[in-house]
Amino acid sequence: MSESPAARLQKLFEGHRLTPTQRRIAHCMVRGAAEVPFLSSVELAELAGVSQPSVTRFAVALGFDGYPALRRHLREVAPTERAGSGDEDAYNEYQQAVQGEIENLRQLSAMLADPAPVREAGRLLAGSSPLPVLGLRAASSQARGFAYFAAKVHPDVRLLDEGGSMLADRIDAAAGAGASALLCFALPRHPKEVAEALEHARGAGLAVVTVADSAFAPVARHSDLLIPAPVGTGLAFDTACAPMLLGRVLLEAMADALPDAQARLEAFDARAAARGLFVE
Repeated sequence: MSESPAARLQKLFEGHRLTPTQRRIAHCMVRGAAEVPFLSSVELAELAGVSQPSVTRFAVALGFDGYPALRRHLREVAPTERAGSGDEDAYNEYQQAVQGEIENLRQLSAMLADPAPVREAGRLLAGSSPLPVLGLRAASSQARGFAYFAAKVHPDVRLLDEGGSMLADRIDAAAGAGASALLCFALPRHPKEVAEALEHARGAGLAVVTVADSAFAPVARHSDLLIPAPVGTGLAFDTACAPMLLGRVLLEAMADALPDAQARLEAFDARAAARGLFVE
């Protein structure tokens, strides 16, 4: 399967030490990968909410002579026609939101062509007992869904979906009980509390595995392993199909790394049948 424009852009930015402003530009470019090769530096600056000189400095930071050289490179590695041209008018606003999520899933699929990061994350999560799972505000449902299923194969999963002064206490308690890793779901808008919690977790000796909307998300510098999954922005509130699916992929990788995962699942099914938990 060929890489999506967003995946190719992601590779272009990897390995470069970018400032917060430059990460903002990079994030904007990834989210609009099909359009970016056709934008002027002024248009890109307006889209990213930065100054035009910042775009020029960004291109130089990537090793190009300036933005025109970067744009020429983008046109070589991206489609020669604007993605969706002639098609968007055929969809109403709700269908366009769905089409946007389909593209996000394509990006996720392209990223998963290299399974090494997910397998490494699965190994880290499987090796941590207890396993704290963090997700606040918009990301709380992602964390809760992962924790619900993870508890069926992992001996001790601790959901952290409420902020406040006790959050650091709960991280410390998990570390004191033997935790070696923490899984975080971080989605926009990124709460300041999440970054603070991850910084605290690393200070407590935990390896932080993060699912975020971009490799340039604010939590990136507080993560040992960040795996990106884009969110949809076509509706009033962001949609998170790709982060949810990535959570299930991580769950699968963790289960593969747990030697007794299948036995735990079978034991749960037996208990559920004995108690009549589910309607057949």
